[in-house]
Amino acid sequence: MTSRTGRMPRFSLLTVLVTGLVGLTHPTIAQVKIRDLVTVDGARSNQLVGYGLVIGLQQSGDTLRNSQFTQQSLFTMLERMGVQVTGQQLQTRNTAAVIVTANLPAFARQGTNIDVTVASLGDAKSLAGGVLMVTPLMGADGEVYAVAQGSLLVAGLQVGGQAQSVKTGVQTSGQIPDGAIVEREVPGTLETLSHVRLALRAPDFVTAQRIKEVVERRLGPGSAKAEDMGTIDIQVPPEYTNRVTEMMADLGELEVQPEVPARIVVDEKSGTIVIGEDVTIDTVAVTHGNLTVRVTETPQVSQPGPLSNGQTVVVPRTSIGIDDKSNKRLEIVPHNATLKNLVDGLNALGLGPRDLMQVLNALKASGALHAELDFI
Repeated sequence: MTSRTGRMPRFSLLTVLVTGLVGLTHPTIAQVKIRDLVTVDGARSNQLVGYGLVIGLQQSGDTLRNSQFTQQSLFTMLERMGVQVTGQQLQTRNTAAVIVTANLPAFARQGTNIDVTVASLGDAKSLAGGVLMVTPLMGADGEVYAVAQGSLLVAGLQVGGQAQSVKTGVQTSGQIPDGAIVEREVPGTLETLSHVRLALRAPDFVTAQRIKEVVERRLGPGSAKAEDMGTIDIQVPPEYTNRVTEMMADLGELEVQPEVPARIVVDEKSGTIVIGEDVTIDTVAVTHGNLTVRVTETPQVSQPGPLSNGQTVVVPRTSIGIDDKSNKRLEIVPHNATLKNLVDGLNALGLGPRDLMQVLNALKASGALHAELDFI
């Protein structure tokens, strides 16, 4: 696409990446397996949480004077082990109070190991090298479903000397792979169900209808029903009675072409913009200006002459510069433009990612942009 002045527009890295992915024509959307589009209703993970102590720290734990809950927990633990510390004043810095969290997977059985995450609760400086003591993990109902214990893996690092130190990452949280053992199972089974409900990860009416049609071709007419944009109800046929797991394995391999919504995702922190293929806009004329004002202070020191009674003073000196990078042209983006036309038209304005965010937001406000604009 050329501009009215006959000059070729500039292509940014965004244009190269997008056109390299979508090409000059609309590609065929890939077929996706049903198991990657849905989850089984009821087959979900549950959050667990617990309170515990991490020991073995190298003088980087909680200050007991400031963290009274750490001192009380330490007293309680020692007394359970037969050590009488009532009335004594502890000065240790090798202990830290922590919150332990984990996700209990669906259908997890007793004895299964799960990962846990440990985060400091007090004023500990680092959990590196610590060991988590036995910590019960409870669910929302107050019941204990797992018990955690083990050595922490901390990704942060801190080194230094007397005059300088370097710190990377976060040292007050860490993980214990397979650090908890499941002690209680969440009741539930698939084998005795007469109906199975599938929940779409990205609810959409068209995708739900396509999944329903594919399932009916495998199990027979009337075996599936799209209840809404996010739920498909499947009736278990007689041949799969008490074999629901086998049925779900077979259905999970079926492929469906999902409907991709017209959406633009903008990450303001990194300046990343992702534009969906089905994004269209009405015919609009766009221009964008950028006015930059720079104020620079360069104070100078004025020294008095020799043998004079003057004083040394600082003389302020201010320099002001104005840089107007306004685009003087109106670029016309055609009606129902393809993704390539849209990106080419916006890049013809010579915009960076930050400016492009403002233009997209203005297009959405004007009603010319027909897509969801999500800022993350």
